[in-house]
Amino acid sequence: MQLLLAGLFACGCVSLVDAPLWPAAESYVNATTECSQSGDPGNCRHTRDAWKSEYDAATAGKYQDQRNVAFCLSTGCDNAIQADKIRGCAWRIVIVNSRPAELDSTDAANLKHFCGSAYVDPVGRRAAEVQAKTMLELLGVRPGA
Repeated sequence: MQLLLAGLFACGCVSLVDAPLWPAAESYVNATTECSQSGDPGNCRHTRDAWKSEYDAATAGKYQDQRNVAFCLSTGCDNAIQADKIRGCAWRIVIVNSRPAELDSTDAANLKHFCGSAYVDPVGRRAAEVQAKTMLELLGVRPGA
């Protein structure tokens, strides 16, 4: 298998450069639920309408959009987004470790809550830390820098 992959890379048939760096924003939208079924249909629709631009801004390093994405991945935002507690925790780790100028005490509190043992188990927390490391690299941020 390794030989096959090496051959594909050598011939230019497969390129890591062509692979998307971030999952597509649309892959997080909760397609199993209509907003009309949500506890807050208006908020669900608003979140879905804004999701792609917020997600794109988050992956470009925009602080407030990272917070919004982290929240929706952690909670599902009224069923607009597929909840992914581990990915939401990873975004919280990214926010704190990238140390934006806007960072405040709510970011530490959110990290403690959404990455805490009451929200994700130790295996999930470790998976979030690994994801966050990759995400920080994609953002060009050295943790704590």
